[in-house]
Amino acid sequence: MSATINSITPIGGNAGKGAYHVSERGYYGEFGGAFIPEMLYPNVEELRQKYLEVMSEPSFKQEFNKLLKDYVGRPSPLYFAKRMSEKYETRIYLKREDLNHTGAHKINNTIGQILMARRLGKTRIIAETGAGQHGVATATVCALTGMECVVYMGEIDIARQAPNVARMKMLGAEVRPALSGSRTLKDATNEAIRDWINNPVDTHYIIGSAIGPHPYPDMVTRFQSVISEEIRAQLLEQEGRENPDYVVACIGGGSNAAGTFYHFLDEEDVNIIAVEAAGKGIDSGESAATSVLGHQGIIHGCRTLLMQTEDGQITEPYSISAGLDYPGVGPMHAHLFKSGRAEFKAITDSDAMKAGLQLCQLEGIIPAIESSHALAVFEHQKFGKDDIVVVALSGRGDKDLNTYIDYFSL
Repeated sequence: MSATINSITPIGGNAGKGAYHVSERGYYGEFGGAFIPEMLYPNVEELRQKYLEVMSEPSFKQEFNKLLKDYVGRPSPLYFAKRMSEKYETRIYLKREDLNHTGAHKINNTIGQILMARRLGKTRIIAETGAGQHGVATATVCALTGMECVVYMGEIDIARQAPNVARMKMLGAEVRPALSGSRTLKDATNEAIRDWINNPVDTHYIIGSAIGPHPYPDMVTRFQSVISEEIRAQLLEQEGRENPDYVVACIGGGSNAAGTFYHFLDEEDVNIIAVEAAGKGIDSGESAATSVLGHQGIIHGCRTLLMQTEDGQITEPYSISAGLDYPGVGPMHAHLFKSGRAEFKAITDSDAMKAGLQLCQLEGIIPAIESSHALAVFEHQKFGKDDIVVVALSGRGDKDLNTYIDYFSL
């Protein structure tokens, strides 16, 4: 069982063939597209024209797969959570993306994009980050390839994710604070886009989620789809079948969810559950539950579901999780919601924190608070005794220890 991107490239891939995949114009149903300033058009168009071609090159696939195996540590385990399964009377598997190098799924995408940037002749990398995991993963691959790295991060996130800020600096990245708006992920993304507009020739923007102008949502999803590719092979080995009954993942912008869902999108017997951050409650005014609170709009280069006021001003999101406080979702997820292909659930801070602590005490695994939202689904939905439920454990909880400590007075 080895990591490969053969099934997510045009050769053998199914993108554009199913109802839930991107079209040639860059849309998932009515969501997607590329809404960008004229200054960025050459960059985005160059990427659009070349990304599929580059990804299908044998030398690219060979280098990508080798780094996933030898550097990232893939395939990540698919772990049967015995005590959790007994508690909830179903069969729970955890896809252990927390065991990747750098501690989350983010490294899958940054490995792919740094190789892409190098083939496009770029010499400088910028990125945005919320929880810090994408920033760490970007700084990591820049150190690996010797590229200049600037990471934008909201001032509030810098304070609550101090360990990841230190990691980025140790890896040689410059961390620039976003001081406007809510001073979180949305604002960090705004700053990164401004940088890109000012440095369009030598700079590649490694977007960390399945958001942004086409082709970013599709490209990021393809790099992350190694997750669902491995799940299928691992379930076949452990259970004698490729498809689970349910796949569950937390969703902010949605890259770990996109990768977890990808190879099951056209498998109608697989139920898809996307878990959002309800914050202090959907109706509290402090939430990030886009499926409930969002309406169609344009953010960061694409049309998607977006939390906004009646006159189109973006509503400030909130979550105790630094990776889920984004006011929108990626266009693929917006389409999955509107089409009814995926069920969306909104989990509060308190339920997520309890679920995270429960995993610690039942399975000896400390999850990222983002992942804890997905784990909380078992308190809100009853699964069958023989159902196989795969949950994406998108990251580990090292970065969130201070939040756990403060919340539970540990």
